Amino acid sequence: MGGKQSAPAPSPPPNPELNEEWRSMTWRVDDREKMLKELKDFKPGDPSLPALRILLNGQVGAGKSSFINSINSIFQGHITTEALADGTGGTSFTKTYKAYTIENRRPPGSKYAFIFNDIMGLESAAQGGVRVEDIISALKGHIKEGYTFNPDTPLSERDPYYYNKNPTWGDKVHCIVSVVAADKLAIMDNEMVQKQRRIREEASRLGIPQVAVLTKVDEACPLLKKDLRKMYRSKYMKEQMERFSYKLGIPVNCIVPVKNYHDELDLKNDVDVLLLKALKHIVNFGDDYVRKLP
Repeated sequence: MGGKQSAPAPSPPPNPELNEEWRSMTWRVDDREKMLKELKDFKPGDPSLPALRILLNGQVGAGKSSFINSINSIFQGHITTEALADGTGGTSFTKTYKAYTIENRRPPGSKYAFIFNDIMGLESAAQGGVRVEDIISALKGHIKEGYTFNPDTPLSERDPYYYNKNPTWGDKVHCIVSVVAADKLAIMDNEMVQKQRRIREEASRLGIPQVAVLTKVDEACPLLKKDLRKMYRSKYMKEQMERFSYKLGIPVNCIVPVKNYHDELDLKNDVDVLLLKALKHIVNFGDDYVRKLP
């Protein structure tokens, strides 16, 4: 007589990896050293410009300040915390408009040829976080360092202390970087998307190149938590980058994923490679921009 039929074996979980990398990456120590040397030796294509100005913007807690610290750590050869960052999230830890340079300690006192400007974080609420109008003013070089952002009111042209009426070429932004936490992409609401789109539209009107940096990739994808070298074999990250591209209208080749230094005490080659690749992309875009203008 018929016995009980055994239940079918459960289907194996889908493979989280692609068969091959969809972007080519090299992870050798020699490749890290080559990128680092190129960035240390970089000079803007416009000889009148001492340094490229890179403006970081993004949602509260996305990792703007941590990105600056991570880049500085690589150039100094040890973990640094020059740009104060908050590990708890919530409201923006950055309140003022501040420029960060990367010190070149050989010779002492000199600096590398790029400047990062950090600003207050964006919030979804209409009256929360940095005002979009202030980001647009910063793009044009109208905000002086030290200005304290006011979520209720943008900087006025009548401000005698912090509004720069006659910005120089060096005061203006040469590349804008949107910093976005990869583990929060799925819950980015429409208000945040609209704010980012307004910033993108104004940057496009001004001709300023735009790059998006996706942080916290290891928190977004278990595959990358185990092995960062599988960045471009992760199906999840590829889908997230394509979704983000569609939401903001930014091309996928302008989106670069990274892991910032957070709880590490020492530098790691694979973390450095992703960060240096992102910075090289940003610097190339900014340099192409300054070379085009008279």
